[in-house]
Formats: sequence, C-alpha cells, structure tokens
Amino acid sequence: MHLAELLTRAEGKDLEFKRDLSSHDGVLQTIVAFANTSGGTVLIGVEDKTRRVRGVKDVLAEEERLASLISDQIEPRLAPEIEILPWRRTNILAVCIYPSSSRPHYYRKLGFPEGVFVRIGSTNRRADPALVEEMRRFTRRESFDEQPVPGLNSEAIDFRVASELFAERRKLKRSDLRALSLLTKHQGKEVPTVGGLLLFGREPDRGALFPDAWIQAGRFAGTDRRRILDTVEIRSLPVEAIEKAIEFVRKYLAREVIIEAARHRERWTLPMAALREAVVNAVVHADYSQRGAPIRLALFDDRLEVENPGLLPFGLTIEDLWQGISRLRNRVLGRVFQELGLIEQWGSGIQRMAAACSESGLPAPRLEEIGMRFRVTLSLIAQRKPELDERDMKILGILSVENGCSTRQIADHLGLSTRATRSRLLALVDRGVIAEIGSSPNDPRRIYRRTPVTS
Repeated sequence: MHLAELLTRAEGKDLEFKRDLSSHDGVLQTIVAFANTSGGTVLIGVEDKTRRVRGVKDVLAEEERLASLISDQIEPRLAPEIEILPWRRTNILAVCIYPSSSRPHYYRKLGFPEGVFVRIGSTNRRADPALVEEMRRFTRRESFDEQPVPGLNSEAIDFRVASELFAERRKLKRSDLRALSLLTKHQGKEVPTVGGLLLFGREPDRGALFPDAWIQAGRFAGTDRRRILDTVEIRSLPVEAIEKAIEFVRKYLAREVIIEAARHRERWTLPMAALREAVVNAVVHADYSQRGAPIRLALFDDRLEVENPGLLPFGLTIEDLWQGISRLRNRVLGRVFQELGLIEQWGSGIQRMAAACSESGLPAPRLEEIGMRFRVTLSLIAQRKPELDERDMKILGILSVENGCSTRQIADHLGLSTRATRSRLLALVDRGVIAEIGSSPNDPRRIYRRTPVTS
C-alpha cells in the first residue's frame, strides 16, 4: 500500500480519512459500507478535510482495539487487512476492505437492517429495503429481471411485438421466449420474468407492476432547472422508448452542414453515438426494483444529463468503468439488447461515448453516483485544456519521474526562488493537477506529487 499515493487523492467511493478512533461509529459504518459496495481503504491518523497527517499514538494498542471492534460489531464477520504505515516519526493505521461475498453486512450496534450501509461518493448511506434485497440477489448471483412474475401467464408477453423487433435479425419462435428468459417455469406454470414483462409486456399488467419503468425527458432554459421549455413522458416499451428519447434530444440540438468535395455531412452539437450509448446504458442498467424513480433526460444549454435509478452494481467503481470493466445488472434486458444490436461488447460503452466526444472536441463524459441514482453528463461545450506554461510543464515532468518532491527540490530544478516556486505549486494544486502532502500548511517537509488521472 503506497501511502504517499493515497494522500494525493480526495475521499471518495473507496477511500476515507479519519483523524482518530475517538468516535469509532463512523469508522465501523465506513467499513460496513465499503464491504457492501466496492471495497475501499480507511486511513486513520489523517484529517478528512485537509489530508494533513496527524498520526496515531500508541498505534499497536489502537490496531488491537480496532480489530476487536470489527470482530465484535460487524455481522456477518469481516476480516479486513489492518496495516501500520510509518510516516516520519509517527504511524498511520490503514484498513483495507475488500468487496464481500457475504453481503449484506451490518453494524451490530444499530441492528439489521438499520445498520446496513452502502458507499455513495464520499458518504455512507443507510440502505433501504430494496437495496438490501438487491445485495441478497447479488450474493445469490441472481438479477432482478430474471425473477418470475407469479399470477400472470405466457400471454402477458406480446409475442407479435417481440417478433417484429427481431424480424431483421432472425425469425422468432415461441420457444425462444424461454431461451431468452422472457418466460420461465414457476411452480409448474410458465410465467413471464420481470425482464420479459419490461421488454414486451402487455398493458395493463406492465404498467401496474412497474409504474416507474418509463423515461422522463425535459428541455430546460439556461443551465439550471428553474425554467422548463418542454417535457415529455415516454411510456413505450424500452426499444421504442430509446428511439423516442433520442429524437426528443435531437429536436433541440444544433447542427451544422459540412461540405466535403461533392458531398456534405451533418455534425451535431452532441455526437449521436455518445447520445445513443448514454440512453441505451441508462435503460439496460436501471434498477427497476426502485419505486418513484423513472429514467430521466435533462437537456440544458451547456449539457445533457442522463440519469437512471440504481447505484453501480456491487463491486464496481467509476474507475472500473473507464477501464472497460462492466457488470450487468439486468441480464434479460442485456441479452435481448445484444441480440437486437443495441449494445455491443460488454464494458465498451463508456469508451465509445468518450471517443465520440473527443472526436467532436468535447470533454469526456462525467460519471457520478448521486443519491441512489447513476448519472452520465455529456457536455455541449468544446473543452479548453488548462493553460500551462513551460515552467508548469517542467514541474509536471519532474513529478512524473520523482516519487514526490519538496518545494526546494523543485525550485533547484527550475532555477527559481522557493517563494516563486511555491506560488506555482499552489496554483497547480488549485487546478487539481498536483497534490500537497504534509502534516500542516507550514510543514517544512511537505512534498508534492502528481494527482492520478481517472479518465
């Protein structure tokens, strides 16, 4: 575990700083949340706001105390790695928690299910009953859309609509409904699955059982939600709903005609490939077990936000998405979408979105977990790279080679005074390009490192 590298990062989904163990509730809730979500590291002895290193007094006794608390207060039992990391004349306790296969874990002091927490961004959130049940399904390796829908029969699936959608690919047979898990056996009867009903279910059954499986799209004036210009509720079956949502956004996007020799082509403010990927991903990865939470598209003057209910699947982080790692929440929807050509290779959607934006001169999509929802933001404004002069670039070059440097060391490389160098370093810290590591702003032994790139 590289302490200096961790100290360059801000708190987030897989990292938390704690000054000490004086109030162990927060530490144990974080450990539970990390185990239930995507794992993470807790550094004890570091201030959470400033990242100043305070250290842990009597570190061996505190290590033993923490191990006992984890053993006694977290159910089912967890065995995270606890490591003592030396820092100058003091030590830090580092607790490394891996994503657990025994979810849901809970803090015994609060009981079950009140003591079940998940990690959202840099905060711990108490899991609601739907999320607790999703953890149980994940542990059983089941997906919500594979669940049977008792009380209905095979006629709840509109075979004609399904056949028409598959017509360009292949002739659909009734037996294919079982092969695609649109139908399943339950207590000796053939019934639709959740995915089958979502994809091809007849009304009123589909609407009654999944009243929030629709898309809400809106066009707003300016850059906030104070004034709405147009809104639409798209309640069609998913494949048609995707096309209607894309058409709604296209209606308000600007485009230009580019003349090339004897032909011309259109270029949109937002590349259609990025728009399509964002909408398709929202539909196929939405958590349809949530209530009161439709998929939402919000178009502003400067951006498009595409938001679906549901956190990232357990064990997955936003950094994983950038690496092409994917985990499918809805297997039935995913299988059908792949057969219909709506999605390609798993895990490639984010890269295709980013590539399409880059080719159009736009910044990479912004990916966020907000509340119990996942949001992709696509900018409509061409990106401007940070203006770094020759000396700034030289500083970044130095820090790319060295494992952290002091102000004096960098000043010597640049041939500048320490005061002038310090001003440049602070400006780069403000931009988020480098990070300052020390026990206080006046720490004479503070060092600087380049911040990690996540996209």
